[in-house]
Amino acid sequence: MDGVRTEVPISESSLWRDHAGPLRGVRVIDVTSVIAGPFATNLLADFGAEVIKVEQPGAGDAARTMGPFANGEALRFPSLNRNKKAVTLNLGHPRGAGLFRQLSAGADLVVENYRPGVMERFGLGPDVLRADNPRLIFVRISGYGQTGPYRDKAGFGTPATAYAGLTHLLGYPDRPPLNIPIPLSDMLAGMYGAIAALMALYWRDARDGEGQVADVSLYESTFRLLDALVAEYGVTGRVRQRTGDLSGGASPAGSYRTGDGRWVVLVCSTDRTFNRLAEAMGRADMITDPRYSTNARRVEHRAEVDAIVGAWLGERTLAESQRILDTVGCPMSPVNSIAEIFADPHYRARGDIVEIDHPRLGKVPVPGIVPALSATPGRVLHGGPDAGAHNDAVLGDLLGLSAGEIASLHEEGVL
Repeated sequence: MDGVRTEVPISESSLWRDHAGPLRGVRVIDVTSVIAGPFATNLLADFGAEVIKVEQPGAGDAARTMGPFANGEALRFPSLNRNKKAVTLNLGHPRGAGLFRQLSAGADLVVENYRPGVMERFGLGPDVLRADNPRLIFVRISGYGQTGPYRDKAGFGTPATAYAGLTHLLGYPDRPPLNIPIPLSDMLAGMYGAIAALMALYWRDARDGEGQVADVSLYESTFRLLDALVAEYGVTGRVRQRTGDLSGGASPAGSYRTGDGRWVVLVCSTDRTFNRLAEAMGRADMITDPRYSTNARRVEHRAEVDAIVGAWLGERTLAESQRILDTVGCPMSPVNSIAEIFADPHYRARGDIVEIDHPRLGKVPVPGIVPALSATPGRVLHGGPDAGAHNDAVLGDLLGLSAGEIASLHEEGVL
């Protein structure tokens, strides 16, 4: 595929030892599904952690049946579960729970995103597993957290985004609130889960601490980003409402259309930036005009400012306006579709899209590694494996089970 970098495949055996990332040697037992939990462990696996994904036999991770699809294959799953090993264990079966305890006894991290109490019902709560392995770090991701009156509620990202207060702000004042078309709360919770794991590892290993339990919720991961609203309401009593665009804290700020029909986003949050824009537009008079000379005054006259900026952009192509504003240091960006992202030279230069091998689809493009580390970079070694693909390797090589014992586990419905 043009403009997309392809990672060099490596052998199965080297998956155990050849990743040189900063988390090499960290073993993670991943008993997560769908998005938030798998994304947390995905981030760790990208940087060298040995992540063993545990799925229930049969159905496996529900993300295997979630769209978008190509030829019946879930396209989200290979990226969310890349660089992991996959085993199946029936945690409701005593032998399955026992094997999970064995895996956890030799691990640094367990990451789970069941509803609170489910791991305890399996007999695999943090008290049990940390009794076996006091250094174990147990990261729990749920909709509403492990405590509080809503702890037992089913937690999905879109309702959690609404509960967190973000959906209230999205859309136009005369229409229903809009839902974000990506699983934002899930991905944010995954990031916080990975951060929690790294902080706990640092405390344990660099500060002579011990293992601990991290409690991450979907709604709090989004609510944490709304800190300005918290202070604003707490001090002034103002309840921010839907405006259809940005919050109104800066002007100009928003979406504008260029002469060749492309949408762009332009924001001038400081007077210095606006002054650069005014000079570039040939409107240096706006710098001293009392209606526009400060950001606060421009916000009061936002419709007028938007009309002036919109007219200037509407007389120029995207390429021309981008060149002028980049030259003076005024932040503007095109509103890119995914097709435009694939064609963009900056994305290509940064390696932001890589390809993985899929056993049935062939090459599948996925997002590249973030962040970029100079000495210990992350790598995309392989896509999300089929359920149980590494049963023999993990149970045999890691736990020492014989081929006969593994066969009996299949017969009993444990694998």
